[in-house]
Amino acid sequence: MASLFFLFILPFVVVLVILTVIVRPRPVRIPLKGRHVLISGGSSGIGLALARRAAAEGAHVSILARDPDRLRDACNAIRLATGVEAAALAADVRDSEAVACALEAAGHIDVLVCNHGVFLPQELDRQSLEEVRFTVEVNLMGTFHLIKAALPAMKQRAKESGLPAAIAIMSSQAGQVGVYGYTAYSASKFGLRGLAEALQHEVIADNIHITLIFPPDTETPGLAEERKRRPEVTNMIAASSGGMNADDVAQKALHGLKSAQFVVPCNFEGTMLSIATAGLSPQRSYLMAFVEVLGAGFMRFLGLCFQWNWFNIIDKWYTKKSMHLIEQVLSKLHLPSS
Repeated sequence: MASLFFLFILPFVVVLVILTVIVRPRPVRIPLKGRHVLISGGSSGIGLALARRAAAEGAHVSILARDPDRLRDACNAIRLATGVEAAALAADVRDSEAVACALEAAGHIDVLVCNHGVFLPQELDRQSLEEVRFTVEVNLMGTFHLIKAALPAMKQRAKESGLPAAIAIMSSQAGQVGVYGYTAYSASKFGLRGLAEALQHEVIADNIHITLIFPPDTETPGLAEERKRRPEVTNMIAASSGGMNADDVAQKALHGLKSAQFVVPCNFEGTMLSIATAGLSPQRSYLMAFVEVLGAGFMRFLGLCFQWNWFNIIDKWYTKKSMHLIEQVLSKLHLPSS
């Protein structure tokens, strides 16, 4: 009996031992106290919640956003909550020159959090190319602008201080799986993953560590605006996944950043998605890598179940829509519907 148990458990032990050797990058901690943390999209929602938490941990905080009035209100909120005076930087992330000037004025940056983002859900055939372009320019190109402007000084700062630096990028669960009505948004968020994976290779030798955060629907002013124009099918699909409030997402995000996790899920569904979409992403934890290896097959099956459910939702909605159109035509012809 003992020998059978040993033969059963041996393969798992071997895999675990191998994983302790091969996982990269190695674990590291990112200190925040006394360091400069710059957060884009920091005037509201998740960004403001992150700024409050970072300030409460003793970080020097700067927040960047477009609206000077909202920045001022956010700085007041941070001061009231933590006693820390945050710096306000007004810039549009689509403007690379404005971003570069703002970051130069901010001084050295130890931790950069690219949290900005826009949500303009609509079916692609109904959405204007101007909105598609705007979404990509803010969510994807805006992140490039911030990182490109911050990177040289961050490398130099990490070299001089000997402390690890960090870049956190706020994606979305719609950046892990495509969702009806989010064609432009999902494309912009999927792009962030490729950026993050490649960038981690490029900056690991500079002691800079990348974190990619995947929140679900989060109760923010941005989500409130999004709901006003989301297609009905999108709302039906989104109802199958749980939402979160901004402060809880900020807590998860900051914990992941300090642990230098490459992928940071924010809820149970997000953890399942992270395992299902792990692919060739970096992984610091050999235990999490072990879970990914063992769970990949089951999560693929579960993912197919989710897709089955979503396609059923879409089919039923279009059937309902078609029946409604038929009833309208029949009513105009004064004929009874079947």
